[in-house]
Amino acid sequence: MGLGNQTKVLEFILLGFFQDSEHQLMLFGLFLSIFIVSFLGNLFIIIAIVSDSHLHTPMYFFLFNLSFVDIGFISTTVPKMLVNIQTQSRSITYEGCITQMYFFMVFGGMDTFLLTVMAYDRFVAICHPLHYPVIMNSHLCGLLVLTSWLISLSYSLIQSVLMLRVSFCTNWEIRHFYCELAQALMLACSDTLINHIILYMVTGLLGFVPFSGILFSYTRIVSSILRIPSTYGKYKAFSTCGSHLSVVSLFYVTGLGVYLSSEASSFSWKGMMASVMYTVVTPMLNPFIYSLRNTDIKRALKKLLGRTFYVQ
Repeated sequence: MGLGNQTKVLEFILLGFFQDSEHQLMLFGLFLSIFIVSFLGNLFIIIAIVSDSHLHTPMYFFLFNLSFVDIGFISTTVPKMLVNIQTQSRSITYEGCITQMYFFMVFGGMDTFLLTVMAYDRFVAICHPLHYPVIMNSHLCGLLVLTSWLISLSYSLIQSVLMLRVSFCTNWEIRHFYCELAQALMLACSDTLINHIILYMVTGLLGFVPFSGILFSYTRIVSSILRIPSTYGKYKAFSTCGSHLSVVSLFYVTGLGVYLSSEASSFSWKGMMASVMYTVVTPMLNPFIYSLRNTDIKRALKKLLGRTFYVQ
């Protein structure tokens, strides 16, 4: 038990969509459908890549990891929200909140790093095609993914441990549908200067450095594509990175909306919608973007589904 108006937190209250009590059943059905589609879509991508030897290349190795991370990302927030809607409860335990924050930061950071690594992969494939097998060897690919995991896990662990030092007042209501770090820090009674310094410093680095890498890669990619003389050659080159560019645009636009909304101290439905797009809709759309725009994935999925129905 703390001093004064500080007290030990047993649970937080997630306001989220519970302020709209008239549409709880509709929201439950909507988010359950999105979760199932997202989970199965990314799972099919993973199985298709593993089962098709033609997809055992660097690009699809990174896509395999992205699909795995997207499953983790949406599983961090949506199941708890569905349980709360079903039980008409808005609470989440203190330990559960810290755990949710941790995994949310891990998978969010991994999404950022993987999209950057995939941009670099497309840069090498288009700008240095003859050296691609040598540069993007299995050792480098594994090292890039391992480094991404280590950075994401380390930062998330540091931020979660720092949260354990924070004391809270009697207001434990988080104005979100999941335990969002910035919103939780607004409820603190103790000094959170270190938390905020690390939050904004690392958020800036994890936002600026990967985005700069993606921007640099696509600047060089566009420059190389424009030098291709034939229209068909330009189309073929651009088609190899069109899916990734679509996912990057969706991820960063919605991510920017979440970041800007987290700065507001008041409850915002626009911020809530931005968070839904970022944490729920984006993982659902990624499999569709890659399967609809990528002939290799479409072929592998058709083969996989055909084999599944044949066995049945």
